[in-house]
Amino acid sequence: MIKVVKFGGSSLADANQFKKVAEIVKSDPSRRYVVASAPGKRNAHDEKVTDLLLQCYKLVKDKRDVTATFEKIKNRYRDIIRDLDLDFSLEEEFSGILTALMHHAGSDYIASRGEYLNAKLLAAYLQFPFIDAEDCVLFDENGRLDTEETNAELRSLMGMHEYAVLPGFYGVNPDGSIRTFSRGGSDITGSIVAAAANADIYENWTDVSGMLMADPRIVDDPRPIAEITYRELRELSYMGASVMHEEAIFPVRKAQIPINIRNTNAPEAPGTMIVPKATTDMSDTVITGVAGKKGITAIHVEKEMMNAEVGFGKKVLEVLENYNVSFEHLPSGIDTMSVLVADKAIEEFKGAITADMVKKVNPDSITLVENLALIAIVCRGMVNTEGTAARVFGALAGAGVNVRMIDQGSSEQNIIVAVDEKDYKTSIIAIYHEFVK
Repeated sequence: MIKVVKFGGSSLADANQFKKVAEIVKSDPSRRYVVASAPGKRNAHDEKVTDLLLQCYKLVKDKRDVTATFEKIKNRYRDIIRDLDLDFSLEEEFSGILTALMHHAGSDYIASRGEYLNAKLLAAYLQFPFIDAEDCVLFDENGRLDTEETNAELRSLMGMHEYAVLPGFYGVNPDGSIRTFSRGGSDITGSIVAAAANADIYENWTDVSGMLMADPRIVDDPRPIAEITYRELRELSYMGASVMHEEAIFPVRKAQIPINIRNTNAPEAPGTMIVPKATTDMSDTVITGVAGKKGITAIHVEKEMMNAEVGFGKKVLEVLENYNVSFEHLPSGIDTMSVLVADKAIEEFKGAITADMVKKVNPDSITLVENLALIAIVCRGMVNTEGTAARVFGALAGAGVNVRMIDQGSSEQNIIVAVDEKDYKTSIIAIYHEFVK
């Protein structure tokens, strides 16, 4: 069996966390390839190393002194090395990074050095070989991951090492410059490595014991999700309810590799299994989870006989495309079409978009409804359970919430409702407690 394991920033924030990670890795010989993040916060008032590196980048750009900030970065790693009683030095790497900073190295290079340094340090502590992502995670000329070449390089390098540590978050452009994924991209690296290794499991270690059925900032002590499918995860993570980077789903999903989200601080907890196909039902709760996002505007377009006008919807969406605005959802009726978009996406163009739609489709009316929230109820058991939608709307009615819009997925795996932002928390609490007693 081969396991690829990724440890987040909180799991590698200090020497004590390094010790936990080493114990986890060494306790299972099948944990062969380890992907490391940069050191995260040690407490609520601490700073992440990546944030400090980007502060240094900005200071140099503004022609200000970086000495104090860069010293903070060096001391984070020095403290870990000292507390681990490790005969290891990163001083040469510090010098090289500072030189690159002063010679105006790119922001991606600077931001990536937290993972680079931490992976080198973790490799030394575990006594594993170090494989630099620069040598095997390859982007193409358009800034997209070159999956085929990356897989080939990774397989070649991993074939030389039974065990290894790799830094997450970055790779290399065709011209040799460093390119990073978006923040949280170490999840993506872990997924890419798992796919290339043809791993049996991709373990993603963080500071929570898996995914929860609702946001714990809204619902008190929500139940953990023992098992969730890739499709369900996609639905929930789109609404922001994921402990993983959203893009990290795709490489392992394609390879049909299950993901196990685990807690470094509670390794005995089984966490959440993310699987291609569910092996259990949700008969006790019906729903898998509930999540939502605020900051939504609905553009309601009405026109009599809209359904008979070929290309009507295309014309409406073309207007949004012209302003580089993507839509969130598209519920519609015979003579009505509603386009849900993020408030921020159209903030500067509301008047212009409305005017262009009037010219393009000559509607009877266009109305903008702002300050909405979308709530997704993901329901694996909905197909085989009568009355699920009725329970959702009954719970909202009982909580005094007015449903502004309804959109049910064709797969019968989710129900999405739009409510006023002021009812956002009330709605999630009401729905959760309707299904989870």
